[in-house]
This record gives sequence, C-alpha cells and structure tokens, in this order.
Amino acid sequence: MTETVDHSPDGEATRRDFIHIAAGAAAVGAGVMAAWPLINQMNPAADTLALSVIEFDVSKVAEGMQVVIKWQGKPVFVRHRSAAQVEEARATPLSDLKDPQTDADRVKAGKEAYLVVIASCTHLGCIPTFNAGDYGGWFCPCHGSHYDTSGRIRKGPAPTNLVVPTYEYVGDTVVKIG
Repeated sequence: MTETVDHSPDGEATRRDFIHIAAGAAAVGAGVMAAWPLINQMNPAADTLALSVIEFDVSKVAEGMQVVIKWQGKPVFVRHRSAAQVEEARATPLSDLKDPQTDADRVKAGKEAYLVVIASCTHLGCIPTFNAGDYGGWFCPCHGSHYDTSGRIRKGPAPTNLVVPTYEYVGDTVVKIG
C-alpha cells in the first residue's frame, strides 16, 4: 500500500512549496547568468574573426609574378603561373617528389594558373624566396629547401609541400581564403 503525503489539509500545494520552487528557479537562473560570461569569453575576439577570412582579387597579379598577402597573421603567396610553368608542374612525375601530390590537387579546376600557398617553409617556418632554387619555384635560405612552381618540396630538409589553405573563388577573379 502506498502512502500519500498531503501538502495541506485539503491536498493542495502550500505557500511553502511555492517558495521552494521559486527559490530553486531563481538559483538556476543565477547560475546561468554567472556562467554565461565565463563561457562567452572563450569565443574568439572580433579582431580574430575579422582575420579568419580574406578576399583577394587575383587579377592584380601579373603573369609570372606573385604577391604576398596576410591571412590569420601568416603570409600567403598568391602566384600567377605562366602556361609553361603550369605544364611543367603537371608533367612532373610523382616519383620525383618527396611529398607526392599532383598539381591538380593544389589548385582549383579552371584556375590552374593561380596558386595559393601559405608562405612558410615546412621545415622550420622560414619564408622562402620567390622564383629561386633549382626548380623555379621557391628557395628557403634558412636550410636550403627547394620548391617547384606548384609549391611541392623537391630537395632539402623540408618534409612536406607548402601548405595550401582552404580557399574558393567567389567571383571570376576574387579568391576567398579561409
């Protein structure tokens, strides 16, 4: 047999029950209000969010040249390759590469002339020099890494290719990085 406990002589909730419920709800609300600033401070700052995405018009880069732009505090190379450079990069056998990756994997289809890579040597983070080295791409003067015109490591201590950031074309000539 189950015994029921009446809250009042006539079975209805009392004022004391209401005060307990109201106090519990107020405590939960106060806890949420106290926790909100602590949780919100973990969100990225507005200046960080502003740097998370950048747009650049690649038509400003003359054929055979590159520009260096800044994205998330890092330099990024945007290179306009000639048709001969694109063909040479495509024709390179994967067996010749230290970190095998095709040129098509490093550029967007239909925009093969433009290469976008983070300008940081994958060995120790130095910034490679443009149009130098044994393969016409970049040369890292710190420890002698040679990259080809597709940003792939060909010779030297760097373990991997120059990193291709996440990017997409948002117009015919405008690229959005990030």
